[in-house]
Amino acid sequence: MHMSDGLVNARTSLLFGVIAGLGLVFAGWKAREELTERTAPMAGLVAAFIFAVQMINFPILPGVSGHVLGGALAAILVGPYTGALCVAIVLLIQALLFADGGLSALGTNITNMALIGVTVGYIVAATLWAALRRSRARAWGGMHERPTPAVQRKFDLQLGALAFSSALIGTVAASLGFVAEYRLGGDGTGSLRTISVYMISTHALIGIGEGVITALTIVSVAKARPDLVYMCRAAGRPAQGAHL
Repeated sequence: MHMSDGLVNARTSLLFGVIAGLGLVFAGWKAREELTERTAPMAGLVAAFIFAVQMINFPILPGVSGHVLGGALAAILVGPYTGALCVAIVLLIQALLFADGGLSALGTNITNMALIGVTVGYIVAATLWAALRRSRARAWGGMHERPTPAVQRKFDLQLGALAFSSALIGTVAASLGFVAEYRLGGDGTGSLRTISVYMISTHALIGIGEGVITALTIVSVAKARPDLVYMCRAAGRPAQGAHL
């Protein structure tokens, strides 16, 4: 979701501008461990994809637009720290060149989408991935056994469910960031409870669509080039060629 200028007061905008700045500095420092000559182009492709899908948005509340966030997708493909930087760069370009989200609200937007959305999405994905790998090892009878087509299909469905869940939960978590910011610095003209219910329900619907996109993308990339999926590399993957 993009917030416009003036939706929260200057003190709240400044506070979350500092939070966003500190978060991105930390992400930039940690991203050095995720990026290599081989994975850097993937980060550029992820940022371009997120930029494209975020340009399709629609109004939710006065001064707030809804759209796909792409946080979980970025975190799974290129890592949580690089993913946060990708989303933040997209938000900065949109604010400067397309007036999509206000400059004074850039800190709140980055906090919600680049920090909260990416972090929560990756935590969910990493947690489910650990359980999925254990299940996979039991089903295949060993990490170096080649799966049957039926087992592979089951695993692909499980991986898709993992990606879907991480995108859905990450999107809803990002909307909760907006609720917290509005609670701190909103004008108080609207009922916080009504706004909360509306934001969460709307972004749950957005999250379903985002989950489908994320699941299809992750499964496709993982089947073709698992070495390009950060989550697979970070957790350790079996040596099965194109099989995850």
